[in-house]
Formats: sequence, C-alpha cells, structure tokens
Amino acid sequence: MAWHTDSPEEAGECAVIDEHRPEKVSIPYDVPTSARAYGWMLGGKDNYEVDRDFLLSTLPAFPECVDIARQNRQFLFRAVRYLTQEVGIRQFLDMGCGLPTDDNVHQVAQRFAPEARVAYVDIDPIVLAHGQALLADSATTTVITADMRDQQSVIDHPDVRRLIDFDEPVAVLFLSVGHHLVDADDPSRVLRTVIDRAAPGSYVGFSHVVADDPARGAEMTAHISAGGIPWQTRTPAEVDALVEGLVPVDPGMVDLADWRPDPDQPPLAPVHPSLSPYVGATKDNKGIYEYGGILRRP
Repeated sequence: MAWHTDSPEEAGECAVIDEHRPEKVSIPYDVPTSARAYGWMLGGKDNYEVDRDFLLSTLPAFPECVDIARQNRQFLFRAVRYLTQEVGIRQFLDMGCGLPTDDNVHQVAQRFAPEARVAYVDIDPIVLAHGQALLADSATTTVITADMRDQQSVIDHPDVRRLIDFDEPVAVLFLSVGHHLVDADDPSRVLRTVIDRAAPGSYVGFSHVVADDPARGAEMTAHISAGGIPWQTRTPAEVDALVEGLVPVDPGMVDLADWRPDPDQPPLAPVHPSLSPYVGATKDNKGIYEYGGILRRP
C-alpha cells in the first residue's frame, strides 16, 4: 500500500493499524518526516508536499544532504554484505529503517544468506503500511512500529522475539538515525541497550551526520529542528564518544564514502529533477558528511 499525494486534502483521512497496537495511528501531513524526506532523496515517490518543501528549503544552505542520504544507502549495501559474507551474521535488527526502496536490508542479507532474518523498526506509521505490503508473505522478515528511543519495547515486541534470538550474534543497525537522538534522549543508552544484552560476536552498524565545524553543525541542528524533525548534528569526536567501548572494524569510523567503497555495487534510483542540482555537492563541501562504520561487541 502506498500513499503519494501532493496535498493533505488529496490524501484525505488515512490511518494505519498495527495488530499489536490496534488503535488507529494518524499519518502526519502538516510536518515533514525524516523517513519520507530521506526516501525522496533516494528516488522514492512516497512523500508529501510538506516533505518536499522542507527539503527544498534546506538544501540551499546544506547542499550536502542529497549526497549524504545516498552515500548512506550505498553504505547499507556494503555493510550488510560484509556482515553476512565475512562475519556470518544471520539476523538483523534495523532501527529507524525508513521507507522501503531497492536493496533493503532483508534483500541484501538474503541475497548472500537466504536464511537471514530481519526485523525492521520505525516510528513513522507509513513505514509500517509499506512494510506490511512488501513483507506480507515473508516468514523471515517483519516490520514493527516502535520508538527506537524505547529499546525495551522493541526487544519485547512479539514479532521481534519471534525472529531475533538474542542468544545468537545479531547485527543492530542504526543507519543515519543517530542524529535524530538528541542529548536528552540519552543516545548512548539507546545505542547500547540491545547490543549489551546480545550474544558475543554481535555487531552495530552506525552512521550519523556530522560537522567538523561545531558552529556549522549548530546551524544545521537549528534549521532541521525548526522544521519539526528531532535533530542534533555532532562532531566526529562526539559520535565516537557515543559508541565508546565497541570495536570498529577496518577501516574504522570514517566518512561513509570511504568505508570500503565499491564502484561495482548496485546503483541507486535517479533523483527527482528538483534535487539534481545538489547531487555531487560533497565534492566541494567537505565539512558536513555522514560518518560511521561497523563496530563489534568485544
């Protein structure tokens, strides 16, 4: 199921029902959401005018955002391939998964390990609708609506318990969502809750928008937060502090464009013409980028 309209009036009254949360959940039309905005930068069509307007107001000041989103998605492919092929991970918990597009986690993982199991988590109810449609006949993949800040509710969700065995190694993915965790959310707790109870040999995939210049990062934080999306741009050093105690695998925590680059990996869908002028902006603008890697639980 998909909703793609140009205005709330066209969309009408839409709601999603989660079998574990039987009440109707309204889809927000009056504020942008990160899942829909991110999806548009990946070439997706499931967004609203409020999402597009927000991005088009953001990009003149922060033109790197389109490249950042697309580089993160390309990192997802390489990271999941590494975890399945080189490490042998067979279960994944994807926090803040966003809207389905090409080469989702389960598609990449099951390309290299057909028995791999994946649980997706997102707070945006439209993600649940798309995920349920995509995964209706899957016994090895599920999607739940939950707030990743409440890690215990994720762990206790029956669909997660059905697919994820925390007594076996698991990969917990926080890809391009760390910046949605402001300091008041206690991001270190969020990032460590699952991995600290997971079996030895488990991994965290993590990426976060950073700014080398704290003042520039503060400008980005203020702009995006004012649009209604929780956001905190950090420096690389601040991100390193969030994952202290976990062991980065080679090449460490880096600009995602430099994490085991592979020019032969599957291409992404083309961007909408409105976004085309911003593709390649990170070549000239080096101060804001997506920073991350794969980290192992010692």
